[in-house]
Amino acid sequence: MTPTRGVFITFEGSEGCGKTTQIERLAARLEAEGQPSILTREPGGTPLGETIRHLLKYAPEGRDMTPEAELLLFTASRAQLMRRIIEPALEAGNWVIADRFMDSTTVYQGVARRLDHNAVRFINEFAVGTRRPDLTIILDVDLTEAHRRMQLRPDHAGAPDRMEQLPADFYKAVRAGYLELAQNDPDRIRVVKANRGIESVEEEVWQHVRGLMGK
Repeated sequence: MTPTRGVFITFEGSEGCGKTTQIERLAARLEAEGQPSILTREPGGTPLGETIRHLLKYAPEGRDMTPEAELLLFTASRAQLMRRIIEPALEAGNWVIADRFMDSTTVYQGVARRLDHNAVRFINEFAVGTRRPDLTIILDVDLTEAHRRMQLRPDHAGAPDRMEQLPADFYKAVRAGYLELAQNDPDRIRVVKANRGIESVEEEVWQHVRGLMGK
């Protein structure tokens, strides 16, 4: 018998919005409901993708990276992740929760980097095919709070990564881009205000996810 197709949930938002925490809490809650999930991240999630992640975020060779090269590297990682991890898992009936997906490229490279929107859309679609998330949660947080949280990260003892070093105006554009995406795709995207306590955010995320249970 063909298994029920899985559910695909993505989390989006600017740096410091709390995606990692909320993904872990959602996964634990789903596990408690008897619905284990596969967690992955972008860039990364595969051996090839993790190598690309290092190049994009930490490697000195990436310091002079052009926006066009950045776009292609992010989507190369995504193409590998989609075909090697996400799509097989969904076909097998599993739930998949991804820390970022194609919306990140639409916003970071298409809006904040100001690359041609049609080119970004074409490259995104080429990388992932026709599959779209069943639900996307955007964790929305103001820039001041996001910066404060980044300073408190356990992995922030060293220098910030290449993306974290971008100026405030870049992240203003990122936030505006995400909110516009949500406005244009209300059936898929939910905005959760993430300036609140962790438990309050977790509960609102769960209210959006629980409707997918049993589908």
